[in-house]
Amino acid sequence: MKIETCIDALVSYAMNMGLAEPVDHQVLTNRLLDILHLDSYEPSEEPQSEDLEEILAGILDYAVENGLCDDGITAKDIFDTRIMGALTPMPREVIRTFREKYAADPVSATDWYYKFSCDTDYIRRYRIAKDMRWKYASDYGEMDITINLSKPEKDPKAIAAAKNASQNAYPKCQLCVENEGYAGRMNHPARANHRIVPIEVCGEDWCLQYSPYVYYNEHCIVFNSKHVPMKIDRSAFAKLLSFVAYFPHYFVGSNADLPIVGGSILSHEHFQGGHYTFAMETAPVEQAISFTGYEDISAGIVKWPMSVIRLTGNDPERITDLADKILIAWRGYSDETVGVIAFSDGEPHNTITPIARRRGEAFELDLVLRCNITSAEHPLGVFHPHADKHHIKKENIGLIEVMGLAVLPSRLKAELHALAEAIVAGKDVAMDEVLNKHAAWVEELKKQYTFTAENALDIILMETGKVFSEVLEDAGVYKNTPEGRAAFQRFVDYVNQEVL
Repeated sequence: MKIETCIDALVSYAMNMGLAEPVDHQVLTNRLLDILHLDSYEPSEEPQSEDLEEILAGILDYAVENGLCDDGITAKDIFDTRIMGALTPMPREVIRTFREKYAADPVSATDWYYKFSCDTDYIRRYRIAKDMRWKYASDYGEMDITINLSKPEKDPKAIAAAKNASQNAYPKCQLCVENEGYAGRMNHPARANHRIVPIEVCGEDWCLQYSPYVYYNEHCIVFNSKHVPMKIDRSAFAKLLSFVAYFPHYFVGSNADLPIVGGSILSHEHFQGGHYTFAMETAPVEQAISFTGYEDISAGIVKWPMSVIRLTGNDPERITDLADKILIAWRGYSDETVGVIAFSDGEPHNTITPIARRRGEAFELDLVLRCNITSAEHPLGVFHPHADKHHIKKENIGLIEVMGLAVLPSRLKAELHALAEAIVAGKDVAMDEVLNKHAAWVEELKKQYTFTAENALDIILMETGKVFSEVLEDAGVYKNTPEGRAAFQRFVDYVNQEVL
C-alpha cells in the first residue's frame, strides 16, 4: 500500500471504530502527516484495508525505509503507538463516556471501555490471537494453560539501548498515572494510546485500566493514583470488597506483598481483576469451618492445591474484620512440622493472596495462605515451583497462577512442538542443547504413553497442564494429605483460640 492509502485507511478506521467523527477527519490526517514528515498529500484512490495490523505494518515499512524509525521490535512499537496516540480521544472524553455508561449499567461501561482499549491498539488483538491456550482437567477442576506471546520479546538492539538509556524516574513505574499518553523509550513501554478511568475505592482516588497483554477476558488493573507500595492488610481486604461492590460482574484480587510469593510489581499498590471465571472460583468447599464470633460468615477450606480459606457473607465489613484477624494470626504462625516458619532473623515469611468476588448479593473473599521461606533444598522457595518442574515453570506463582491459570514462558511454544517431533522421530532429547532440560520428564512420559505422530503433541500439552497442577501443589503450604489437612485444622484452631 502507498503511504497515502495507509493514512486514509487509518483515518477511516478511527471513524469506523468510534474514535473520531467525520468533522475530525482533516485534523487526524494532518496529525499523521506531521508524524510521517510528509509535506504533500493527495487522497489515495487505492482500495483501503480494514485490517489494523496490515495498515500499521504499511506505515511502519514506510517509516523504516525513510529513516523515521529503527528496524527493531521496540522502536516499531514506540512508533506505531505514537501513530495510534494521534487518533486516541483525550481523557476527558473517555471518562465522560465511561461515567455515562456506568450510570446506566456497570457492565455496559466496562464492555465499552474494553472495546475502546482494543480499538486504540493499546490492547493488540492480533498479538493476543497468537497466544497458545488450552484446558487441563486436573483433580481440582479445569485449569487454564497459556503460553503468552502478546508481550513482545526485546531484540538485542533494544536491550543494548535500554542499558545505555538514562535511568530517570519518570514515570516512576509502569503502573503510575504518568504513563497515560507517555511516548515511551527503549526501557519503558510506549503508552501514547493509553487512557485511564479514575474510580473511587474506599473513599480513595484509584484508577482503572486494562492490561495490554490480556492473560484472560477483560484483564483489568486497579491501582492507587499515588505511587505507594503494595501491602496486604485490613485496608486491602476492604478495598477489594469495595471494588466488587461497584463492579459486581468482575472479580478482583491482589498479589501477595512479599518477594517469591508476590507479583512482579510490589512498589505500587494495585489489584488485578476482570470478567472471567477461574477454576479456583468454581472449586467447592471441601471442609466447612467456623470462626468464633463470626458465625454469620460462612467459612470453609477450598478443595484446591493451594491452601485457601473462603469467607462468604452479606456484610463486607464483617468479612473484612474476620479476614484481618486471620491475616494477623497467619503473620505470626509457625508449624515446623510442615515447614511453615513465620520469621527468620527478623524477616517475615507469611502473608496472604486475597481474591474477592460476588455471589449474587453476597460477598466472597478467598484467602490463600502463602509462605516465602527458603531452604538449602529449595533455595528459590519451599512453597515455590520445585526444581524438577523448572523446565516448565520457574517463575513466581502470583495471583493469576494461584487461581488456576498458568502463564508459561514464550519459549515453550517452540519447545513443546519440537519435543513432540523429537519423541516421534526417536531422537535423544538429552543431546539437544535446547530441549535437554526436558529430558528426564520425557523419559517418564515414554514409560506411560505410546507416542505417535497423531497424539504426541496432545500428550505433551496435557502433561504440561499436569506439571502446572503439581506446581500449585508445591506452592500450597498445607498439602492435600491427612497430615496436611490436620495441620490446616491446627491453624484454624489457633485463630479461634488465640486471636478471636
